[in-house]
Parts: sequence; C-alpha cells; structure tokens
Amino acid sequence: MDILISGASVAGPALAYWLNRSGHSTTIVERAPALREGGYSVDFRGDAHLTVLRKMGILGEIQRQQTNMGAMWNVNEAGKKLSALPADLFAGDVEILRGDLAKILYDLTRDHTEYVFHDSIAALDEDADGVTVTFERGPSRRFDLVVGADGLHSKVRELAFGPEGEFISYLGLYCAVFTTENYLGLDYSGHAYNTPGKMVALYSSRQNTEAKAMFWFGSPELTYDRHDTRRQQDLLEQAMAGVGWEAPRLLRDMRRADDFYFDAIAQVRMDRWSHGRIVLLGDAAWCPSPLSGMGTGLAMVGAYVLAGELAAARDHRAAFAGYEAAMRDYVLTCQKSGEGVSKFMVPETRFMRWFMNQNYKLMPYLPFTGLMARTARKTASAITLKDYDLSRPAGPAPRPRPSGRAS
Repeated sequence: MDILISGASVAGPALAYWLNRSGHSTTIVERAPALREGGYSVDFRGDAHLTVLRKMGILGEIQRQQTNMGAMWNVNEAGKKLSALPADLFAGDVEILRGDLAKILYDLTRDHTEYVFHDSIAALDEDADGVTVTFERGPSRRFDLVVGADGLHSKVRELAFGPEGEFISYLGLYCAVFTTENYLGLDYSGHAYNTPGKMVALYSSRQNTEAKAMFWFGSPELTYDRHDTRRQQDLLEQAMAGVGWEAPRLLRDMRRADDFYFDAIAQVRMDRWSHGRIVLLGDAAWCPSPLSGMGTGLAMVGAYVLAGELAAARDHRAAFAGYEAAMRDYVLTCQKSGEGVSKFMVPETRFMRWFMNQNYKLMPYLPFTGLMARTARKTASAITLKDYDLSRPAGPAPRPRPSGRAS
C-alpha cells in the first residue's frame, strides 16, 4: 500500500521503518522546513521499550548518543545545593535528546521513505478505495491509508475526528525548553529552582558542551497562536517575572534561542484511534504528557504494534481493530503515571514547596526511592509484544522513494 504519515518527529519515522520492512511505500509530510533539532531529553525504560529498539537495530546507537546524565540538584535562590534527585528516577535505562533520536530515525528511513518538509495536510477526502489528500503547498495526492503521527495538536485528528478541545485534557501546567550555554559548568548534571507554582531548571547536554533551559509554571489555560514564538516568549516572561536564581539571565537567552519550544502539559483521551482509512499514532492518539515519562517509548511501541497488525491482518479494518485492542490498556496505564505529578513537581504553595524539598533531602535514604524507579519500569513494560513477521513479502520491492524534497 501507499501510506502517508503526517509528522517526522519520532512516531512517524518509527512507523515508516516497520512499514518499509513489510513492503509498503511510505511518505512522511512535516510542517517544519527541516528535521526538528533540539528539544528536551527523552528516555526509554523496561523490556517493551528496549525490545523494540533492539528489533530496530538502533539501541546501540542510542546508547552511544545517550546523555549520561547524573543527578538533578534542587538549589536555593543563591544556587546552593539542597538535595539531589537520582538519575534513575527521570533518565530511565537510556536517555537521549529528542532531536538526536529524530536524526537516528530519519537516517534509518530516508532511503526508502519520501520526506516532504515544509508542507502540511489541509484536507482529507476518503472513499471506499483510498484517501485523496490536499496539501497546503504541494499538489493533491492519493493514498491507501493516512496516519496522523503529528503530535498533541494533530491536524489529522482534527480533520478526521473533530476539534482538539474534544480530546485534550489540560493538566494545569505550561512548559518551555530551549538550548543555551552551559555557563554554570554543569558536569552531566542539572540544577532546579522552584517557587510556588513555578520552576526553572538548567541541565547540561551534548557532553556538557551546551545546556537545556526548562521552565514550568501553573496557569489557567491560555489562548495564543501556537505558531507565534514571540507571543509565547512574552507569555513565559510574564509568568516568570520576579523569579530569582538564574531565571532573569535564561529569559534573556531565550530571545536568541533558535529551538524554543512552548506548550501546555496535557493528555489526549479518545475512545477510538481510527476512522475508516485514517489512524492516529503517538501523542496524536494518546499523549500521556511529559510528566509521565512514557511518551516516546509508548510511541515507539505503538509504531511496532500498528505495523505488525497491518502485516498480520487481512485488511486495514482488522489491523486497526487489532492495534487498538493491543494498545488500549497499555496506554491507559501509561497515562495514569502522568496524572497528579504536577502537584509534586511544581508545588503550588510555600508549605508544599518546603515539604517536597524536605522529602528530596531524605530521598537517598528512603526505601521507596528504588521502588519509584521500579514502578516506572513496570509501567513501561505493561504490554506483551507479539513477535510479528515484518519481513518483506515475496514479490517486487516498493518503488524507490525520492528524498530530494527533504532538504
């Protein structure tokens, strides 16, 4: 089949890899003008995540490019270290920058997948035999299936299922992240400072040659243009006004960053992920939120399962039903791990801030510290993966896909 995938971050290219192996022809369309670099760290943990990476043959490369992060230190306004959160709590079994992972997946698929950057889906017209796709810039094209792997604010989901407000559950926080200088000389570590309802953190990346600045703040849901970076930066600056430690300098550095990211912390909850010949994958279908620590691993597992069900089933309808049956409970389990975390990560009151800082000081000596990491691994492994036959079927190979438009 000719299959169009919207989104070139993680879920889309991961799915393209498995579809290519199964003999399908794949095209990925991405709104950005080139592959998105930067972003925060993402991690994999537990048997299910690592099994998929091994099957793809990329676990070794991810380990080679992993962040090797150590502890994250809570500091006071003067920068004095108060307590440490061990890396095992937030870095999983292997951690990598999202942009580095995207590059690995792009290199894995670029010879067999057509990448169309700087374009987006404008309309979908489905009939019994396929889907006619109207693009914002390129000419209309015909595909057998369309996959929305285009994130929390999925255009495919909007076109096929309805407005995003029907499916997105806001969790009360906003987050921003961007790359800056490692001017504190952080050595595979990070510092975090919090005030009631707000937190700012700085952690080293790329072998300490740079750093990632991250801001979190609680707020009623905001209305703004998601494509207006300047407006988002203004909102962040207003929200963090008066916050001490390194916040003033980082807010100045923010204006020069070329990889600024800003969004609400939210989950996507849907009763079904497919509609006819259109199906959703990753955050577009089930975003568990960054607070869960499961989003990237869940996307990689979902890509493997969706491609496997397409290879095993008699048609796309049976495949989509099998995909939903295999993933539904696993998704709900991962989403639960992200619920309620915001109150502990960004305490709302001075008392809760003091209480959490006291707990952080005691954490290295408490027995439940290891239990928390084991529970996260158990959650990430809460699915039994089928051993799908994803080898190329007999017959001619898919026609080569040009990647010249990928820039």
